[in-house]
Amino acid sequence: MRASHGGDATADGNLPLEPDRFVGRSAELTELARALDVSRLVTVTGPGGVGKSRLAAHAAARSAPPDGVWRVELAPVRDPELVDFAVVEALGLTDHTTRLPREALLAHLAGRQLLLVLDGFEHLVEVCAPLVAELVGRVPGLRVLAVGRRPLELAGERVVALAPLGEGEAAELLAERAAQQGVVLGEEDADVRELCRRLDGIPLAVELAAGRLRALSPGELLARFDDRFRLLAGGRRDALPRHQTLRTAIGWSHELCTPEERLLWARLSVFAGRFDLEAAEYVCGGDGLPSDGVLDVLSELLAQSVVVREETPTGLRYRMLDTIRAYGADWLEATGEAARLRRRHRDWYLGLATWCELDWFSPRQGEVAARVEAELPNLRGALEYCLTEPDETHLGQYLAGSLWFYWAGCGRLSEGRHWLEQAVQLDSDNDQSRLKALWVLGYVAILQGDTVPALAALQECREEADHAANPTAVAYAEHRTGCLALVTDDMPRAETLLRSALDRYQQIGELNSNVLMGQVELAMARAFQGDLADAVKLCEDVRRVCEDHGERWTRAYALYVLAYVAWSEGRLPLARDLLADCLGSAHGFRDLLGSVLAVELLALVTAAEGDAAEAALLQGAAGGMWPSVGLPLFGSAYYNAPHELCEAMARELLGDGPYEERVREGARLGREAAVARALGPRQALDAVPVPRGPARPAPVGVDMRKPAASPTRKGGETAG
Repeated sequence: MRASHGGDATADGNLPLEPDRFVGRSAELTELARALDVSRLVTVTGPGGVGKSRLAAHAAARSAPPDGVWRVELAPVRDPELVDFAVVEALGLTDHTTRLPREALLAHLAGRQLLLVLDGFEHLVEVCAPLVAELVGRVPGLRVLAVGRRPLELAGERVVALAPLGEGEAAELLAERAAQQGVVLGEEDADVRELCRRLDGIPLAVELAAGRLRALSPGELLARFDDRFRLLAGGRRDALPRHQTLRTAIGWSHELCTPEERLLWARLSVFAGRFDLEAAEYVCGGDGLPSDGVLDVLSELLAQSVVVREETPTGLRYRMLDTIRAYGADWLEATGEAARLRRRHRDWYLGLATWCELDWFSPRQGEVAARVEAELPNLRGALEYCLTEPDETHLGQYLAGSLWFYWAGCGRLSEGRHWLEQAVQLDSDNDQSRLKALWVLGYVAILQGDTVPALAALQECREEADHAANPTAVAYAEHRTGCLALVTDDMPRAETLLRSALDRYQQIGELNSNVLMGQVELAMARAFQGDLADAVKLCEDVRRVCEDHGERWTRAYALYVLAYVAWSEGRLPLARDLLADCLGSAHGFRDLLGSVLAVELLALVTAAEGDAAEAALLQGAAGGMWPSVGLPLFGSAYYNAPHELCEAMARELLGDGPYEERVREGARLGREAAVARALGPRQALDAVPVPRGPARPAPVGVDMRKPAASPTRKGGETAG
């Protein structure tokens, strides 16, 4: 997520931040800005609740690196293996290849100048330190602002230790937060000053105190806090270190809660990151807290700054401050409810994934993609729980498989494969769940261009499905094996398998995005074999069904095939319109494969329209995208034929030197810029004659001017 100028930044523990109001810290902000000017690695350290994240957010908002400021929120990440995935996610990076996330990060960051904010890394320091060292060492334009309770202890690290607020600043903060509660305080009031001294100027402790001022005066709060501190300290004010102040303040706030508020506080700690009201009601309701009473209790916790609310693209959501969540988790363990709450959490997110999978084949596809993106930390938590608890394995397999649409359709292949490989390695008592995980793993591996593991997973799925007499798993295994044959140029086998799979789907009454994708893949096989009419018939049927159901993801691939046929028949304006529609949908879902295929074919259409320079630029843009997809055009002679023809036409019209310069220019475009360029308005030019008929290798009998499977002039892969 790209950082804004403060509006969505957060304080330590993710307190909400007012972008135009930052109490105190002017000297610290200046110091941090200077540190960022002279060092490529700066770490803000300090105790919990002292305002590290808030300060870092303001400093980051004031910086202006050419490629932006990007914040990685690491507090919800518990599994060290997911740290690299979290950074990939925060950068909005889509990578379909078998590369490790670290390799994809390095490739993406190369040549860029940006600030990466790693917030809340202290529990993952053993993984974060080598990650930061490698990124800073290999990406000269990268600066890292780390935020945590301890340094990374790396060479060249500049540490800015953040102290609590001074008494005057703390009083100002308390007065401001009290005013938001409708309470007027005097900053010079003796009780206000003494309360701030007792709270050691820790902003989070001050926030918690302010949340109580509707019911208690500063003097009453002070007495309650002092009583609790003396109890812990054995009556001596200096017996506990300053860092205990925050825990004392949290405990004191906890004691002031009603039993229902304490119960909800503990139960909410089971969530990783943000959650919505429905999830809170389901997971936390019951056994002393009726579900229909959760909202009222949650509202009180909001008023007391125990929970914060955030407006997000997916609607109103809530989150607990990390320090407060940890306190609640301790109480949850003490109540003996932790195991039950984790199971309820798992049940909710299993249900959410099931609903999202069903709703993917509907007009709500975009909402589904955004919802899963927003719930990813909690879905990860549910997956981790299922795959580490012996009796939960089959549910983990089910959950990993049910998210196929997110892994395959929304640019999360690498993380999906991480979970799927874990899932299929485990034994379970539910064949159906494991079989689904196997075919989804095969599908993901195909899209990554990793054919050997893909075939192994699909063969295992088919054999076990036959043994279990599971017709659904047989159909999916056969379908994906046909898809594998398609991208490896075995068109007769692809057609045979895909037709058989579609027949099986019809027999069992299966209709969804996957089934329609099988029909699109069959259409592509028919087009490559010269039967354009059959390809059009198949894809027009897919298009009609998709539009009836509001499905856009598979529809984009059907439009690609229709555009391919339109180009083959010389109907260039139609081909361009179809590809623009295709590219808009694919890019909206972060489906990099669909996007790059559309850009490749748009380049050929552009060349056929007579604009060789723009065609070469689009080929370069596609070439810049392929490394994040996999082997360019799958290494397929059939898929590569339009690229080869486009290159031949553009070289002939431009000459080798100008062509290669335009390709290099296109390769320098980022993905957003490349898509914007491809979709941008163009001036009509005189079209140049192009060969009619499907693009495929010369042996099929179609004159493509240059054999599609031929090497480039330098003997390697083409620029695209």
